[in-house]
Amino acid sequence: MRKISTNIQWSNKQTVMKKQFVLCCIAFVAIAPFCFGQANPAKSGKSAANDATITNLEKSAWEAFKNKQTDAFKALLSKDFCAVYADGIKNLDAEVAEMAKTDLGDYSFADVKVVFPHPKVAVITYKATQHSTSGGQDMSGTFNCGSVWVQQGGKWLGALHTESKVQ
Repeated sequence: MRKISTNIQWSNKQTVMKKQFVLCCIAFVAIAPFCFGQANPAKSGKSAANDATITNLEKSAWEAFKNKQTDAFKALLSKDFCAVYADGIKNLDAEVAEMAKTDLGDYSFADVKVVFPHPKVAVITYKATQHSTSGGQDMSGTFNCGSVWVQQGGKWLGALHTESKVQ
């Protein structure tokens, strides 16, 4: 008799577990469209730029650097700009000084990705292949690059740039 009651209890537990599993699956199916259908809040604001805007700003900074257009270069960057390279960390003034002794030839971008972690912050990553010299030394190569752009006073400004030579 005890074996029969144990089997009945076990059968009841299985039935309850099956019902709970089915209810969980139904709840998941019902909730999933709401979770996956949410708009990306970083791109929903009026002040958010699109990928092309940030990519064009990055290319404009490279062009200003290449053509040694100090004022245009500074206008694209935040006063608190910071650059991180293998040879050190530079502020805006040090980056402008570097421009004076660098000859940037042709360059190209590949694998460009832009994300907006906040409506007023954009992060761009890419590979840059460049031909350049600095202080008479060949600096050409392919670099993994990243920049952070921040919207300040309605204008997008570069706040951080970093490069690491691909090995």
